Amino acid sequence: MKVAALIVAGGSGIRAGGHLPKQYQPLLGEPVLRHTLRAFAEHPEVDLVQAVIGTGVENFYAEATKCLDVLPAVLGGDTRQASVRNGLAALSDAAPDLVLIHDGARACIDAATISSVIAALKTEQGAIAALPVSDTLKRDGGGAGPDREGLWRAQTPQGFHYKAIRAAHEAAINTYTDDAAVAEAAGISVALVQGSEDNIKITYEDDFARAAMILLARKGGLMKETHVGLGVDVHRFEPGTEVMLCGVAVPHNQKLAGHSDADVGLHALTDAVLGAIGAGDIGTHFPPSEAKWKGASSDQFLAHAAGLVAAQEGRIVHLDVTLICEAPKITPHRDAMVLRIAEICEIDHTRISVKATTTEKLGFTGRSEGIEARAVASIELPRN
Repeated sequence: MKVAALIVAGGSGIRAGGHLPKQYQPLLGEPVLRHTLRAFAEHPEVDLVQAVIGTGVENFYAEATKCLDVLPAVLGGDTRQASVRNGLAALSDAAPDLVLIHDGARACIDAATISSVIAALKTEQGAIAALPVSDTLKRDGGGAGPDREGLWRAQTPQGFHYKAIRAAHEAAINTYTDDAAVAEAAGISVALVQGSEDNIKITYEDDFARAAMILLARKGGLMKETHVGLGVDVHRFEPGTEVMLCGVAVPHNQKLAGHSDADVGLHALTDAVLGAIGAGDIGTHFPPSEAKWKGASSDQFLAHAAGLVAAQEGRIVHLDVTLICEAPKITPHRDAMVLRIAEICEIDHTRISVKATTTEKLGFTGRSEGIEARAVASIELPRN
C-alpha cells in the first residue's frame, strides 16, 4: 500500500503572533513546519509527503524543507477545505492508496500515532487520531453542557483511502471543520484511533514553549537558556623571559607577576565562565592566600570552571577574550592560544575567539607596565 502524507500549511497563523505565519516561526531553532514534515518524511510507512502552502511564502518553505525528501509544494485555496482539495489533486499522478491529512502546525506528532492511523486503514474506510473528552462540558452563559460520554476531540492525522476522500472533497458543497466531516457527509465511515496529548496544534504564542518542552522531553533534553559572564584581569610586568598568555608561553623580555603563573587571559576567561553560572570569581575557588596555588598553571582554573558548567548540565557556547598590551605581539600566537583554550575547555576551537589591541600608548598598558584581559563567556544552562 502506497501511503502519502498531505500536510496542510496554507493558513496565516496570525493568532500565534510574530511577523511570520506560525508554521515558519522558529521552534527549537527550526521552522515549525520542518518538524512536522520531517516526522512524516522519516516515517518508514510513509512513501510521499506533499505540503500545501500559502502564497508569498515560497522562500520560507524552501528554507524549511532543505534536505528533506518531500514533493514540491502546491498552493492552497481560500479555505482549509479548498487547500486540501488542491493537495489531493496534486497527488493524482503519484496515485497513493492511502492519504494521511495532517495540520502543519501539529509539529509534535509522534511516529506511533502515525502508525496507528495507517494500521486502522487496513480494515476501516477512514481513521482519525482523537482523544476522549475528560472534562465536564458547560454551555456559554451557564447551564449544563452535553454529556461527555462518547465525545472525542479530533486531532490529525486523519487517514483515508485516497480515491474515496478525493471524491468526497470534490463533491462537498458545504464547509466542514475537518476532513472526517467531509468523509462522513459522503458516506465514508470514520474510526477513532487513540491520539496523544502531546499532539498539540500550535495556535497561540504560549503554544511554542509547550511544543518545545514536548520535543525536548522526547529527546531526553531540557529547556535551555543562555547566560553571559564578564571577566577582567590585570597583571603587571616583572623581570623574566616569557609571558604565559591563554595557556601559551610567549617569549618576551619580561614576565607577568602573580601568585600563580599570572596568565591574565585564562584568569579573565575563568572569571567570565564563573560569572555566567553565578559561581563567584577565581579568588573564591583558588584563594591567592593558599600556598598550594603558588606558581600554579592557570589552565586548571579554567578547566575547573568548565567542569562546573558541565556539572550543571550546561554547555559553553562561546568564549571571547581580548588582550590589551603594547607588547608582546599576540598575532603570531593567536591560533595556538585558541587551540589551547579549546583543549582546556574540551570544546571545538570554532567556539573560541582571541583578539588583541593596544591603548595607543595611553595608561599603564600603554606604558608597557602590564597587560589587561577582558573576556566574555556565553553559557547555555537548563532553565529553572
